[in-house]
Amino acid sequence: MAIALVGALDTKAAEYAFLRDRISELGASSVLVDIGVLGEPGLGVLADARTITRQTVARAGGAELSALRRAADRNAAMTVMGRGAAVVVHELVARGEVDAVLAVGGSNAAYVMSEVCAALPLGLPKVLVSTIAAGDTRAYVREADLTLMYPVVDINGLNRLSRPVLANAAAAVVGMAATPHRSAGDGPLVAVSMFGVTTDCGSAVVTGLDQAGIEAVTFHCTGVGGRTLEALVRTGGLQAVADLTTTELADELVGGVCSAGPDRLTAAAGAGVPQVVSVGALDMVNFYGPERVPEQFRDRLLHPHNPAVTLMRTSTVECAELGRRIAARINPSTAPVAVLFPHQGLSQLSVPGAPFHDPAADHALYRALRAALRPDIVVRDFDTDLNDPAVSAAAVELLATWLEKETR
Repeated sequence: MAIALVGALDTKAAEYAFLRDRISELGASSVLVDIGVLGEPGLGVLADARTITRQTVARAGGAELSALRRAADRNAAMTVMGRGAAVVVHELVARGEVDAVLAVGGSNAAYVMSEVCAALPLGLPKVLVSTIAAGDTRAYVREADLTLMYPVVDINGLNRLSRPVLANAAAAVVGMAATPHRSAGDGPLVAVSMFGVTTDCGSAVVTGLDQAGIEAVTFHCTGVGGRTLEALVRTGGLQAVADLTTTELADELVGGVCSAGPDRLTAAAGAGVPQVVSVGALDMVNFYGPERVPEQFRDRLLHPHNPAVTLMRTSTVECAELGRRIAARINPSTAPVAVLFPHQGLSQLSVPGAPFHDPAADHALYRALRAALRPDIVVRDFDTDLNDPAVSAAAVELLATWLEKETR
């Protein structure tokens, strides 16, 4: 069992020597991946451990270490070393030479670790000990299953506060690596997108697929959920998608807090992965508490979801644009694709009698989608709301049929 220790061995030699020794005491070995640039690595940390040199890491990132040193541009150097470390560690994992990854340090170490984690499979243990763990960590965690530890004090030498934290990190990563974590499932894996107001639909799809002998995983469409779904499709981790809740597109368009970025709803089309698409929760845009709704939207139709979340009904104009965007993103599909459109409500909040019931806006979405959609893409119309069992049953039927044909 081996742990990849990713860090700058010029400024953090003592800390990595400590980690190496603790890991050895716990019965595992270490592979040091040096991402330092300017200083020379501490000699003690190189003893009794395999080391991937900084020269090797820089070349893997597309540059020579000597050039990085001459330029003395920290941003450019970290970009190269992050890219190189990701390549190096991915190769170590692919060859079965590393069972987990641990990094310690400040924002540079956190950035490099984020690049490394993006290249690794879910389930492989990834631990970062960094002061950034007490702030906004979205830029570092991204879509990875990264475990964060806050060290209380800065990673700057060994002392009575840092030693137990680092020792705990070593114990944690060795314990994770010693636990079986990569169970190979049989058959395809299907992604299901879901939101609180589309839970009935998403849950019914998961249940229906399970009854058909197909494993499904659910992604919560709060921004990071959609980005993770897209990333897994691109890396081959998903074989089909039930993207019935595309609400993150509305946040992207209007400026809500749950945007998954401009690449949402593009991965399946690009990767040739079958997908069933619907318009779940496109009747809303997400903001935080009422006091944090942008001023320009204060006169719009707002609904308090809870004290921390305020929802805004999408307008007729916005819905029409969303229809065009959905069509543009699924039109390039080479794998089977179908659209399910519920005409009596896009979520629990837009059924007849609910706060966001707006047939004109929903129809604008439908009309724009049909007009822009590739003619051969099937659209199934439902005189129900999205959470009606008929919608989820149709999604299960389509996916099961497509996946069965692929496995023949």
